[in-house]
Amino acid sequence: MLYGAIFRSKWPAARIRAVNLEKVRTAPGIRAAVPAHEGEFSVHYYGEELAAVAGVSRQAVLDALPLIEVDATPLPFVVNELDAIKEDAPRVNPDRPNLGGGQVRETGNVDEAFAAAAATVEGTFNTQVEIHHPMEPHGNVVVFEGDEMTAWSSTQGVFGVRDQFARELGLPQNKVRVICEHMGGGFGSKFNAGAEGILCAKLAQAAKAPVKLVLTRFEQALAVGNRPSSFQKIRLAADRDGKLTAFALDSFGTAGFGSGSSSAGGSGGAGFPAPYIYVPPNRRVKQAGVAVNAGSARPMRAPGHPIASFGMEGILDDLAVKLGMDPLEIRLKNDPYDIRLREYAIGAEKFGWKQKYRKPGASAGPLKVGVGCAGAAWMSGGDGTQAELQVNPDGTVEVRCGTQDLGTGSRTVVAVVAAEMLGLEPKMISVRIGDTRLPPSGASGGSRTTASVAPAIYDACENTLAELKKISGIEDPRGPRWPEVCAKLGRNPLVVSGRWREGLSRGGAGGVQFAEVEVDTDTGFVKVRKMLVVQDCGTVVNRLTCESQVHGGVIMGIGFALYEQRVMDARTGVVLNPNLETYKLPGAADMPEIEVILLDMPERGVIGVGEPVTVRPAAAAGRVSPRPTSTCRPTGG
Repeated sequence: MLYGAIFRSKWPAARIRAVNLEKVRTAPGIRAAVPAHEGEFSVHYYGEELAAVAGVSRQAVLDALPLIEVDATPLPFVVNELDAIKEDAPRVNPDRPNLGGGQVRETGNVDEAFAAAAATVEGTFNTQVEIHHPMEPHGNVVVFEGDEMTAWSSTQGVFGVRDQFARELGLPQNKVRVICEHMGGGFGSKFNAGAEGILCAKLAQAAKAPVKLVLTRFEQALAVGNRPSSFQKIRLAADRDGKLTAFALDSFGTAGFGSGSSSAGGSGGAGFPAPYIYVPPNRRVKQAGVAVNAGSARPMRAPGHPIASFGMEGILDDLAVKLGMDPLEIRLKNDPYDIRLREYAIGAEKFGWKQKYRKPGASAGPLKVGVGCAGAAWMSGGDGTQAELQVNPDGTVEVRCGTQDLGTGSRTVVAVVAAEMLGLEPKMISVRIGDTRLPPSGASGGSRTTASVAPAIYDACENTLAELKKISGIEDPRGPRWPEVCAKLGRNPLVVSGRWREGLSRGGAGGVQFAEVEVDTDTGFVKVRKMLVVQDCGTVVNRLTCESQVHGGVIMGIGFALYEQRVMDARTGVVLNPNLETYKLPGAADMPEIEVILLDMPERGVIGVGEPVTVRPAAAAGRVSPRPTSTCRPTGG
């Protein structure tokens, strides 16, 4: 097997006239070198791909990379959003301004509603660029056997990656196989093959040998996605009872050099849902994207929602202060979702909200303790997944499905559903997933995996029981007669298929969180003491994995609120914290007590929970702490 590495741009912006690979191809131990682009092209950020090299060892490749010669003209660049919107800023894309025109949506008479309101507040709420940083970096191992290609990829969607490989390399889809049996997280950054995957495949094709190409942590910070930033100016108005009457948002943010568009896998701009959860009758929303010389954004756990929640929940708290209301009370008056109102009631009692809530400024001394709460919404649901179930004559069962397990427990969910439906112990079930040779399934993201896979397994099990009944003549093949029924299969196993069915899963999940936070106003040190989560998740298929998802989402949300931020040097265009020493991910010692209450509601079918639990911590915990990126001043009323 050969080892691959990518040669990247040292310029944040440049016109590349030629990339010369002649010398590197003759270097000791080098077996292949391929360009990232043909002909002249432009680079838009530090670290963009120029070429890739494969050799007999990683050291041989690293020694050879400096032999690549590049004919380039450096260009002016800008990496800061506030600098990028200035009139004299360098244009990231020569054919259009850095600040997009923005879209304006208006409902009702906003100006009239603000003028008539009993209370009005306005504030600025800014959020930073966040990097995915899954524990397992992006990587591929690719091998060609004749005209067929097999890739072992760290991906959230084996079928989508297969299709991209086929398209980029000009291969039929049936000649490309992608496998991902186990992986260490993606958080939205691994839906595509990416430039790194395509270059790995081209190296394997050129070298006629297997190639392994895994990105370093430094590369992860540059080129494989991030959560966009936001700069939000919000006005909110209400009547004397706290009922919202008007909302206005003017926001912009950056999703990188192309507002999120990139042939290498970027997607999504800097927009977010607004107004979030609470929808006044009169509202005006303006959102725009800002191009900067930095890597494109990719979807990141609950795309747009933590940003939206931070601003909306924050301005709602400010309005509660203006009206002299309890923050929980104003939410109960304006939340349109019955299940979330129920969750607030359950959570407030368990958390002890009435005993803990104090008006801002009520406590003396530098050490302040406050509480906050926030809600979230997420539209998930399932889609077209297929599954196959094989019953062997000895009674064991194999379930096959092309989904993938990101480390969230999808494999366990498959086994649990099959075992319960067939009346077996999970140890009797073997599970094969993560392979494009298996029945097709969608990508794992958007809290859709369990809601897509579980109904397909359920359907396959129902069909299997019906077939076994026909074969054996036994009304219910489950239970003590299972071995007898399976023995009637003779030498040939029974193979039955199933597919996702409408009604077995549901879209739409609501949840709330309560936070208790300690702030030292002398030092600025913030400590989250406790988080309590009440989450709607329909049928709880596996409680341990479900609770694990909730814990992970809360931890990630706290990281976004208090720890994580990509820092760039405006003079060089370089990411200054591209490693886990300087990019501060929260650790175990930083985490509070996390209490989880799951609303097990079987009548709602299967609902995913990975996204909504990440939305609220930034609003619930971050709002309590002093934030240099958020200011508010009361107006009107």
